[in-house]
Amino acid sequence: MSDLDREYLLGWHARAVAVIDQALSSRLIDDSAEGVALRGLHISPEEAASIFTSHPLAGLEGEWDSPELEAWADDHERSGTRFRLRGLIDRLRLEAVDVAALLIAIAPDLDPRIERAFGYLQDDVTRRRASIGLAIALLGADPSWPQVRERFGPSGPVVAGGLIEVLDDERPFLTRSLRVPDAVVWYLLGGDGIDPALTDLQLEAVRGVRVDGGDIVRAIEAGVGIFSVQHGAGAAALSYVVEGCARAGLEVLAIDGRKLSGSDAALSLIGAARRWSCLTGAALIIVAAEGLPSNVRSALLTEVNEAPPVFFMSSTSWDPTWSHRSVLVLDAPMAPPEIEEFRGLRLSPEQMVRVQQSAGIRAAAQGVPVDLSHLQAGIRDQSSAGLERLSVRINPEATWDDLVVSDEGRADLADLEARIRLRDVVFGEWGMGGRSSQRQGVTALFSGPSGTGKTMAAEVVAHVLGVDLYVVDLSTVIDKYIGETEKNLDRIFTEAQSVNGILLFDEADAIFGRRSAIEDSHDRHANVGVSYLLQRMEQFDGVVVLTTNLKSNLDEAFLRRIDAAVDFPMPDATQRLGLWQRCLPSSMPRADDLDVAFLAQSFDIAGGNIRNIAVAAAFASADAGEAVTMERVIKAVGQEYRKLGRLLLPSEFGSYIEHVE
Repeated sequence: MSDLDREYLLGWHARAVAVIDQALSSRLIDDSAEGVALRGLHISPEEAASIFTSHPLAGLEGEWDSPELEAWADDHERSGTRFRLRGLIDRLRLEAVDVAALLIAIAPDLDPRIERAFGYLQDDVTRRRASIGLAIALLGADPSWPQVRERFGPSGPVVAGGLIEVLDDERPFLTRSLRVPDAVVWYLLGGDGIDPALTDLQLEAVRGVRVDGGDIVRAIEAGVGIFSVQHGAGAAALSYVVEGCARAGLEVLAIDGRKLSGSDAALSLIGAARRWSCLTGAALIIVAAEGLPSNVRSALLTEVNEAPPVFFMSSTSWDPTWSHRSVLVLDAPMAPPEIEEFRGLRLSPEQMVRVQQSAGIRAAAQGVPVDLSHLQAGIRDQSSAGLERLSVRINPEATWDDLVVSDEGRADLADLEARIRLRDVVFGEWGMGGRSSQRQGVTALFSGPSGTGKTMAAEVVAHVLGVDLYVVDLSTVIDKYIGETEKNLDRIFTEAQSVNGILLFDEADAIFGRRSAIEDSHDRHANVGVSYLLQRMEQFDGVVVLTTNLKSNLDEAFLRRIDAAVDFPMPDATQRLGLWQRCLPSSMPRADDLDVAFLAQSFDIAGGNIRNIAVAAAFASADAGEAVTMERVIKAVGQEYRKLGRLLLPSEFGSYIEHVE
């Protein structure tokens, strides 16, 4: 709280009181002969005469200059003090008429006796605030002068800057009331803190992030007032703007645009934000501006004399039709990972801080130091819930130890994980991305027969990276109506853009299939859908895994865009042995006759089938209250074979054939 700001404002308020008192004196002379005393509806001359009798400045002439006050303020400024009212006058280039109007409008908020004086001067006891006409009269101006009237119009600096609100739009112009918002009064009196209306909207940027905001500095110095900062997931957009503003000597006010979308009070809140920006000289940053209602965006684009710059941060492109003013469009840089575990993820600096905070809370609850598992859980906490409406979110638990694949397949998966984790290094730090507009996402194709571990492999990669796996539900995507499937896919890719996770299209050939020769309109629209998907994947910067039982079913253009291809062939006998041992672990009661070596050697089936067999045998044994026997496993094998439509051959079942005949 600044006492000097309070003294300075009250000093100017005293001059306003003197002017109002002089106006009262003139009105008292005119009214003295009327003898009208309608109590409650009219303030008598005698009553009005006593309003300011105790005020120390009651005898001063009504002039709007105060050399003594300004000299006092000059002395303090030479010692380093900066008065808020003076700063506001300089920033918005307020003229004397603007300052006087502000002092008249703010007077009732500083002295309740002013209300009665205004009621008397306006001959209406219910009018407790000055009207435009009264303010112009107290300024000693002619209300017919256009240059005076425009100071109270929408383009007037005190009105456009939100310092004065003009009420009662339905009344004639001169009888409309003037009000100074409480936040303005609080600020000019030296109050600390931010406008309470903005507390829940305000965002704090992470300082010290290694980003260069030099282009923002140069643009501000060149007089640019509106910026559109476009960014993808994980960009250091807010830190980039804050750093640039700091280098330009500006503080910032960052607010969360997501909380304005759909809010009935959005227009009022954005007005409060713009007002506070004008008051303090802080640049206004709107985070997630893509969801702003059009009327809110228009309010922000209203031109205010010498107002601080406005930054629209958005994941979408700026539409030039939104503003007649020139807008500088900038691309925000990616956030450099400060922690090794964050490499390859799309985390903004603010998200990184929240991840660390979340990890710390989890570790404290467990009474252990923070480790990788806590950080990974914190990363998953930052995922958007929007994608869950379009896919199934899986918290990956499978690890490398749970995956049984060939050495070649394991090496390919390790290369895929490294490609995802180090893409920012290769494309960013090493410059392999160049200036190409091509995406920097990763697309992988897992191909092989059903049950060979394709989905589990995607889960393992997600687990290693510490992110969630999102399995796209094709029932929510494919639509019989033309164009709807593409819209559904667009929503998925848009939501996935802001999520640190792996997007899995299981049985991808259902929507990524080959384009065919055009024989009718259905073929034409089907081909358009595939072509659209090709374009959409080119723009996607996330991680996509496609699985298919038959690679040849996919369109060749998709195969060209595949960054990593991993084949999942049927497991050999050695791999099947590992699968049987994992699916029939020692933790379950196993009979002595259980021969997993025979099972692995005899039955040429995939891991998914092996798991089905083991689960069926386990349930049958649990129901009987006995250990898992070879007989029950063989019976389960027979059931699985029948599902697959395979023959039960003695050459495979050997002496156990009797259990399935």
